Amino acid sequence: MFRFGYAGAFPRDGCVVANPVARFPMPIATPFHPRTSARCVSLFYKDWAGYYAVRSYDTTHDREYFAFRHACGLIDVTPLYKYDVRGEDAARFLARVMVRDIRKLKVNQVYYVCWCDDHGRIIDDGTVSRLTDNDYRVTSSEPAWHWLQRTSRGYRVSIEDVSDAIAALSLQGPTARDVLNNVTEDAVAKLGFFKLTRAKIARADVIVSRTGYTGDLGYEIWMANDDALRVYDALYAKGHPFGLQPAGLDAMDVTRVEAGFILNGVDYYSALRCMIPSRQSTPFELGLGWMVSTEHGCIGSEALAREREYGSIRKLVGLDVDWNETEALFRSHRLPPEVHPGAWRDPRPVYDARGAFIGQATSGAWSPLLKKNLALATLVREHTAPGTEVRFEVTVEYERRTVKATVTETPFFNPERKRK
Repeated sequence: MFRFGYAGAFPRDGCVVANPVARFPMPIATPFHPRTSARCVSLFYKDWAGYYAVRSYDTTHDREYFAFRHACGLIDVTPLYKYDVRGEDAARFLARVMVRDIRKLKVNQVYYVCWCDDHGRIIDDGTVSRLTDNDYRVTSSEPAWHWLQRTSRGYRVSIEDVSDAIAALSLQGPTARDVLNNVTEDAVAKLGFFKLTRAKIARADVIVSRTGYTGDLGYEIWMANDDALRVYDALYAKGHPFGLQPAGLDAMDVTRVEAGFILNGVDYYSALRCMIPSRQSTPFELGLGWMVSTEHGCIGSEALAREREYGSIRKLVGLDVDWNETEALFRSHRLPPEVHPGAWRDPRPVYDARGAFIGQATSGAWSPLLKKNLALATLVREHTAPGTEVRFEVTVEYERRTVKATVTETPFFNPERKRK
């Protein structure tokens, strides 16, 4: 089965990039659609990688957001691209492709990874899971089969696109462990951060990884399509006492901003799709320098080693947008202050104190939990020290003005329970 390959894990409205081998002119349903569509009273959907994806089940995403932060939310993440890489050279091959040395990845462990072109410019970010000695699974936000296949020459590996054969759910929030233990007979009781285990839910074989995109305690559950509905039903039934709520993309988008997580097609663009060099980014610029290991000879290692030595021109930072100045600005127009009801993705210019352009905020959200107006921004290096005050553009009554914003480290929200 083929489907559209849209740029970005959650594509922006009106921004689509079609896969040349697409066969379907319309989105298709995930294996969970019979359950999710019945509960989606809002009828708010968007196209995620060629699938129908719920934006929010209610007319607002508030209940789903607070489920993520105070109970748990269940979200269909089937549209993620998934590739099984097998063979005696699988580890060596993936170490060549990824900036992390995959040869060090242990069985039942997961790495957060990114991969680059020859110039050290990031193509995509995702995960690599080691299922057995020579069996790995790669997830990505954009189609990656062509890149993997193209770079596999000379390696004894097979690459299989299993994107449409495997259904996936993400269960995120403080009570997520309780729900999963309840349906798996305590299979995840001791599962560590970024580890995976095999379990059974409603007699179906599943893989559970302690991963997610909310910055909270959470798990992702992977299963065959034929088992999707009974796994969903079991989680929904057993999760009710723990406050489980079905959740959509809008609520998760707010949580990923709070967690400081980047999004392909929003906070950066794949180097393979950039028309001009200034739109390309490196792992160091995006705050992913901690995962870069150039010693194992990955693609782009020479450029990455030079950048590590001489430093980056830009850096991704968090911004805490001053609420008092925002409120005063709107008051000057006799208006109440306005914030986006969810997460926003339209880039906003950022200036220094003299009014010179120094970068752009690419996504942000009002945090209901932190009671702060947050943004992720890429700024020139000289203005990225925590505590630096910059000017953030706000438009009021068609007039472009600025308010103070303070550079801060990310994540904005980082609870201990995420790793414990």
